[in-house]
Amino acid sequence: MLRTGFPGRWPLLQALLALQALGKALGRASLAGGPLEDVVIERYHIPRACPREVQMGDFVRYHYNGTFEDGKKFDSSYDRSSLVAIVVGVGRLITGMDRGLMGMCVNERRRLVVPPHLAYGSIGVAGLIPPDATLYFDVVLLDVWNQADTVQVSVLLRPPLCPRMVQDGDFVRYHYNGTLLNGAPFDSSYSRGGTYDTYVGSGWLIKGMDQGLQGMCPGEKRRVTVPPFLAYGEKGYGTVIPPQASLVFHVLLVDVHNPKDTAQVDTLAVPADCVRKAAPGDFMRYHYNGSLMDGTPFDSSYSRNHTYDTYIGQGYIIPGMDQGLQGACMGEHRRITVPPHLAYGENGTGNKIPGSAVLVFHVLVIDFHNPADPVGIETLSRPAEPCNETSKLGDFIHYHYNCSLMDGTRLFSSHDYGAPQETTLGANKVIEGLDRGLQGMCVGERRRLVVPPHLAHGESGARGVPGSAVLLFEVELVSREDGLPDGYLFVWHEDPPSSLFEDMDLNKDGEVPLEEFSVFIKAQVQDGRGRLLPGQDPEKTIGDMFRNQDRDQDGKITAAELKLKSEEDQERVHEEL
Repeated sequence: MLRTGFPGRWPLLQALLALQALGKALGRASLAGGPLEDVVIERYHIPRACPREVQMGDFVRYHYNGTFEDGKKFDSSYDRSSLVAIVVGVGRLITGMDRGLMGMCVNERRRLVVPPHLAYGSIGVAGLIPPDATLYFDVVLLDVWNQADTVQVSVLLRPPLCPRMVQDGDFVRYHYNGTLLNGAPFDSSYSRGGTYDTYVGSGWLIKGMDQGLQGMCPGEKRRVTVPPFLAYGEKGYGTVIPPQASLVFHVLLVDVHNPKDTAQVDTLAVPADCVRKAAPGDFMRYHYNGSLMDGTPFDSSYSRNHTYDTYIGQGYIIPGMDQGLQGACMGEHRRITVPPHLAYGENGTGNKIPGSAVLVFHVLVIDFHNPADPVGIETLSRPAEPCNETSKLGDFIHYHYNCSLMDGTRLFSSHDYGAPQETTLGANKVIEGLDRGLQGMCVGERRRLVVPPHLAHGESGARGVPGSAVLLFEVELVSREDGLPDGYLFVWHEDPPSSLFEDMDLNKDGEVPLEEFSVFIKAQVQDGRGRLLPGQDPEKTIGDMFRNQDRDQDGKITAAELKLKSEEDQERVHEEL
């Protein structure tokens, strides 16, 4: 596109002066043997498309060859390399030419036979056209316009989605092919490998293009026909645009924005159970497809099979995306349109995002959290019976669970193993967030837990769990047992027997082997007088207890070796003192 205000020269146009036939108008014989009464017109090339025909008062530009009946040339615009540019029907042409041009289409070719009385009559033109000469013209029309013309806009393609239309003050990026009215090309943005970028309605464009771009949608194609007085007028432009030339632009609008624009957010889908919205300082994982405003893709997280993970509101991403992600829900779909001053500006980036490009992101928010987030706990159901005891640190519990990502991607489930999971709370057997979420539950209670990554698998993730992923658990407490104090393998529910060794020495031989020790401990558990550390293999626990008491490791316990755990702890305190 050429800008207004550039110098140019208006070539001198030669026009035939209109003369009135003086004296008797003697024409040459017609085909029927008599003189011609009017112009004979042969339309030997008619273009398929004829949007307008020459009318009285139109301004036309045309080339011609003028000959006599014997074929001798008397004049030609081609020889002067300067076509005729003139108003028809107002007496500035010989009458025969005025009549012969009427109704012509651009690119139409005509042969005109003009009798003398409609040409130069009995006088002729000294040294050029003899008296009473019949003139033969071969004419091709290249342009036609009228002072009453306006910019003509034909919409060739309009996209189904039009987020905004061009207005004065907007900055646009568009491609175009520019031709004269007869189809002769003079310029193209495609040949330069880049869009034409400019403001609209600010005097940077010819007036006709300023008008023709108004109301366009990104992705729209138009044909804009501009009369010369709204283009380059009498001067033309350089050697490519002649004076008084109508211009035709085939335009594709790539994008449009205004310097005052903010990021535009269109919500496409929001989950019904949105209880929290993203805020500055949150860490978010999201998928996106990025495209230019005309739909040309430039990037996608899906192509990398990995979410884009970042803090929002802290300058880690372009400002427009920072704005557009705030207030989103987990699972929400958004379209975020980012103007270039909130994206990559006038310079663009890489080879896929050009300068001054508007960017469009289709975003799916997977999850987000804040580093200060606790475990989110929602009680789904509780047993009808009163609950006097709830799970606590040290308890041995059985529970069922389903674990998924926040977008519903299923990860793990205890139901896959046909049995509930078991753990001791506070023993670092499960991730910290799950451990916390299982505390304070009644048997039979169901909960939904939202576990942030710093209480789950962190930035690195785990098998099947992406890094920085928020986890969603649905848990049900199946059973619980009171735990034992730290370091204990067995506790008494009542005071131990005063004759503990004698009761343990079943055969009364003064020593207790593993078999007798095991029988005795199992009997205490069975009678409810004590209990073993829950969650462990009883045989292993009893074996560990036996080895702790068999201090000389000779395979039997004596009365001197047998000590309660509380006695051992007391002795250790004395030693430390």
